[in-house]
Amino acid sequence: MSNPLVIRQLAQAEYTQVWQAMQTFTDERNQSTLDELWLVEHPPVFTQGQAGKEEHLLAPGDIPVVQVDRGGQVTYHGPGQQVIYVMIDLRRRKMGVRELVTLIENAIVNTLAEYDIDAYPRPDAPGVYVDGKKVASLGLRIRKGCSFHGLALNVNMDLSPFLRINPCGYNDLEIIQSADLNGPKTVAEAGDGLVKHLSALLEATELQYQTGLEQQNDS
Repeated sequence: MSNPLVIRQLAQAEYTQVWQAMQTFTDERNQSTLDELWLVEHPPVFTQGQAGKEEHLLAPGDIPVVQVDRGGQVTYHGPGQQVIYVMIDLRRRKMGVRELVTLIENAIVNTLAEYDIDAYPRPDAPGVYVDGKKVASLGLRIRKGCSFHGLALNVNMDLSPFLRINPCGYNDLEIIQSADLNGPKTVAEAGDGLVKHLSALLEATELQYQTGLEQQNDS
């Protein structure tokens, strides 16, 4: 059975622009719309999830805060972090939300395992960890049986903005990045590995590479 997957390379893009495009894509997609992975780096931004509490924003300072419609608490996005938005028709795949979360976590774990990094998910706190420190965050929204939002893997970035928040609502959570673990040193390297493992777990039969935010819903 054919199962193509679109890999959409967005390079660097403002968070709100991509967030609005995700919502439009999800609202307008139909039964023939291909599933997509969107790869992007964002300029510095804090995003506050639906369950987000104000007290976890300690001192955002000059970094903008965006209230968004994903699950979870506050997190930080910035240059040197590989963000991948996972635009999957769960209904068509007969896949549950928990199954997709596990799949994404496994793709991150498998990517880091290629560098002999022993990463793992935690049942009490979504994301992926190494020695108790968080290397990747995860948050999804489901609408019309389809997912959007996704994962963020810290690769080679300025981690100091994480000190301005309680990441994901945990005040003692340490944040690490793959470059400091002898893992992927660049966003491109991390993106290649994540796409390889996500597409394998999603059982994609073909990868279609595209750039920009042009939609394919009316095809």
